[in-house]
Amino acid sequence: MASITKNNGENSMAEEESDERDEIAREEETQSELSKGGGGGSGGAVATGAATPGAPGFFHIYKSGQGYWTRMGTVGGAVLLILLIAHFFYTFLPTWSETLRAHPRTVIGIVVAITVGLSLFVFRLINKPQNADFLIATDSEMKKVNWTSRAELIGSTKIVIIFVVLISAILFVIDIVFGYLFYFLKVLKQPPF
Repeated sequence: MASITKNNGENSMAEEESDERDEIAREEETQSELSKGGGGGSGGAVATGAATPGAPGFFHIYKSGQGYWTRMGTVGGAVLLILLIAHFFYTFLPTWSETLRAHPRTVIGIVVAITVGLSLFVFRLINKPQNADFLIATDSEMKKVNWTSRAELIGSTKIVIIFVVLISAILFVIDIVFGYLFYFLKVLKQPPF
């Protein structure tokens, strides 16, 4: 820990920040112990489902202000996947059962239940502290990336296209030469053209 000097008997800003970090770390340790079942006291009491004061609820977003774009991209991908799964079940559930074919509202109810269940599962998965920290770290690493300028991107794309066309033309010519060679050697019965 860095040395901190006190100004006129008052705590400096760095000391206050370190105290806040220590308090947050203690709260996270307490939360992890409760989730693992270790109550921290004698007797090994197991944490129940009852809400403790200050504990976040199910719909609490872990570190909500961090990793916004990475989380939104993950949510967008999850929404697309959930909608495709819902469409699959809506399309194929009636073909699996005569009863479901006769009751389309039941099919819609099942699809809605599957969609809601998957949405809650994805929400919980994205807000799990380990996964959220990974997304936050990914977002911070993406901010460090040195993106190319528009002119560099266009120039590089032109070079790639030119080389692809050139290599394709060279391979085409080589293929034609070998085709005629094998035709004259009587390996092929027809010429390439």
